[in-house]
Amino acid sequence: MKIALATCTDLPGWEVDDKPLIDALNKLGCTVELPSWDSEIDWNQFSITVIRTTWDYHSRKDEFVRWCATVPRLFNNANIVKWNTHKSYLQELEIHGVPIAPTLWIDTGNQINLAQEFQKFGTPRGFIKPQIGACASDTLRFTLENIEEGQAFLNAQLHQDMMVQPYIESVETTGELSAIFIDGEFTHGVQKIPLEGDYRVQDDFGASDTPYAFTEEERSMMREVLRCVPDHESLLYARFDYLLGDDGTLLLNELELIEPSLFFRHCKETANVFANAIVKRVMMLR
Repeated sequence: MKIALATCTDLPGWEVDDKPLIDALNKLGCTVELPSWDSEIDWNQFSITVIRTTWDYHSRKDEFVRWCATVPRLFNNANIVKWNTHKSYLQELEIHGVPIAPTLWIDTGNQINLAQEFQKFGTPRGFIKPQIGACASDTLRFTLENIEEGQAFLNAQLHQDMMVQPYIESVETTGELSAIFIDGEFTHGVQKIPLEGDYRVQDDFGASDTPYAFTEEERSMMREVLRCVPDHESLLYARFDYLLGDDGTLLLNELELIEPSLFFRHCKETANVFANAIVKRVMMLR
């Protein structure tokens, strides 16, 4: 079996998170290649292509979605990717009863009065982020005292869809809680904690991460959420990212179905589970 783990051309040299997966695939007798998603190659040569570290997709979203539609035997598939590249999917999940942070959705070109709109949340701190983004790009934490800074920031983002939410204070202490699923089944949880005073939970910004235990009730809830995803029967992998609300409610921050880090370092067995799931898909496709 010839397996492609799709990546990007400028992947940092320190990124080694997928090494356990590559080792696990090799032990199963697979040949593994890591082509950049925008390479001029014949993707038909691979038994399967799995999206892994395509970290630049958000800046070339339309091109990436078009590429996905051309790749045979792609996981997760193009329909799932198209749905998941825009955070408006959270609106859809909220309609199905999934708790998310209160959100003001702002379409491209729509200039709002931030002070007027934000007072509806009844909180002194807010957060601005794009509806298409990754790794905390184009984000801003603001307060009522510096609302002018928030307004100026929003005014500079009229070229893209944006979101405004109350700032979830727990991100600085509890951090972000992630749950990894392979083939619809929970494998392990991770707690990502930013540097003191920061809100960015990515290790790019010095954040730390440790194992985290979700309850069976929480895992069951997540399995129900996955059933709301288009083509959910074909889902190969997924990562839930949660923030804790003031009342302890798990608020879905993101459902990562494209290129999430799966934190194999906190559960080595997950790499074996993922490798076996990939091989199983190849056998089913034959």
